[in-house]
Amino acid sequence: MPMATEIIPRLYMCDLTTAETPATYAMLGITHVLSVMPGNVHIPQNGSLPWTLQIPIRDQPFEELAGHLSRTTQFIAEGLANPRGKVLVHCVQGMSRSASVVSAYLMAAYGWSVVQAVEFVRSKHSTALPNRGFVHQLQEYSVSLQSRSVC
Repeated sequence: MPMATEIIPRLYMCDLTTAETPATYAMLGITHVLSVMPGNVHIPQNGSLPWTLQIPIRDQPFEELAGHLSRTTQFIAEGLANPRGKVLVHCVQGMSRSASVVSAYLMAAYGWSVVQAVEFVRSKHSTALPNRGFVHQLQEYSVSLQSRSVC
């Protein structure tokens, strides 16, 4: 059975198959689901439904990711703010889009560089590999985070 990877406590990453598997929710107690892909996502209904956010972008280098990162970071932060909150971030393959969004959260939450965040995610989820366009947009996001902290 496919499993979600815990990146930091209570923040998980996976592919679409795992995100649509009822056992994922039963075993992990997921409260928030962030889907980074277009199309339908079938979240299993085990009692109460988790909070959901869908960012309908494709895994293409020129796809606009940067404009969504403050929203995705806020969604993850809100999920983790509750001591019982558990956040699942997924895309289709669990490689590029989800890794990019989780990396952006780590950059904002811990002040990490793009390299630090992406390498940390890869150390936990070995198939994580943001596409080159998303890495460039993460670099832009890093600059915007630095300018916000100065003000």
